[in-house]
Amino acid sequence: MLPPRQRPRPGRLQPSLSIGGSTSMRAGSRETWAIADAILAKKLDKGKEKVGDCSDNMSLLDIVRGEVDIISQRLKHLSEEFLEGLKNELRVILEGADGSQHGDEFLILQKLIQKRGDLTANTLTRAHRVQLEILVAINTGMQAFLHPSMSLSQTSLIEVFLFKRCRNIECQSQLPADDCTCKVCANTDGFCNLCMCVSCNKFDFEGNTCRWIGCDLCSHWTHTDCAIRDGQIGMGADVKTGAGTTEILFRCGACNRTSELLGWVKDIFQICAPSWDRQTLMKELEFVTKIFRGSLDSRGRRLSWICEDLIEKMKCGMSESVACRIIMFFFQELEIESSRSKFEEIGRMIAPQEACSRISEVLQEAIAKMEKVEEERARMLKKARLDLEVCDRELENKAREMMELKMERKKKKEETEELESIARLKQAEADTWELKAIEARREAERLQSIALPISHKAKKEHSSGYLQLRLNNET
Repeated sequence: MLPPRQRPRPGRLQPSLSIGGSTSMRAGSRETWAIADAILAKKLDKGKEKVGDCSDNMSLLDIVRGEVDIISQRLKHLSEEFLEGLKNELRVILEGADGSQHGDEFLILQKLIQKRGDLTANTLTRAHRVQLEILVAINTGMQAFLHPSMSLSQTSLIEVFLFKRCRNIECQSQLPADDCTCKVCANTDGFCNLCMCVSCNKFDFEGNTCRWIGCDLCSHWTHTDCAIRDGQIGMGADVKTGAGTTEILFRCGACNRTSELLGWVKDIFQICAPSWDRQTLMKELEFVTKIFRGSLDSRGRRLSWICEDLIEKMKCGMSESVACRIIMFFFQELEIESSRSKFEEIGRMIAPQEACSRISEVLQEAIAKMEKVEEERARMLKKARLDLEVCDRELENKAREMMELKMERKKKKEETEELESIARLKQAEADTWELKAIEARREAERLQSIALPISHKAKKEHSSGYLQLRLNNET
């Protein structure tokens, strides 16, 4: 079986995982409820307004404790902003933003709902839409039912509340799904065998992956991590051959029957690996390594080793396409080995004439597979040679570019040195002209100091000569 494909549809709400889950998942220890009862007592002692009060205020505690009809009438008179505020308050509690305080508040609200016997399909049909969304969100522990884009009908919400419909908004199957009568579906409220894990009762949107293991017989699903944690993965007698050989098996928690995992992993990789990106492929290889790490079977050990080796090589730069081809080639080799063992088994167990015909069939099948493997090897070799030629050409181009860059750098360096030499000469010339200018300025000042007295003397002589001339003319 391939993993469930509960993928979120475009434009649809993606609900978060349930923090409360089904009834079997909820906190149920005496110590937990003792704490919740103590906190509840303190809250009730604060004098909360009566449920039947017609004031404009409303609390989550009122909605959880109050009669459905009365609360529904009160909610009709409250504003949309106030109702959205109530939903936001519950969102914060479900997110557990403030740690244990909100966790305790959630336990209180959930316990109050569990104690009520009047929340039936008949009474809930008269509930206000916001009232019903809040009750469902608390009962399931999922804030997705408070999302503005959540478009489930009133009837569907009631069925989710009463554990008659899957709480996974992307599944919404009637429960028990496929009318299953196994112990898990019959005894676990709200469990859906189409999208939920048998061990943890949670769902997610992971598809096309080794993170989910499906039972070949009852079609129930289990997270790989949950199966490893609960000891559902281990060595056992070969499912096909029976006693004598062992391999890694998965024991389903719903039907208690076993399924082999090597072929399951091979099918997952053959069908899904071409669409995986680099990070997804590395994560899937890590999951396969965890599954087969304790294998005592040679095939399982080799698969674990090759996955570990591919992870290290991908961390060092190996492309995901090459890693994918290597793991697919490994699975092809396993098929060839399986055909050889089948050939040997046939030779030991049946009559010579029949054995010859079967051997011929097996040989033809093995030859076809070997030819396919050989073709794949030749194709990979040809591609590797082409890649090598491309790398060589790129290396030559890079070396040529490097040489050109060195020559350009050398030329720039020479030009820089030449410019620096010219700049030094120009600076020396400038310094020389500056000295000459200083000397010329000093010479001009000296000549000016000599010319000034002569000019004054000439002016005086001219003035006295002019006066003398006028006196002589007057006389």
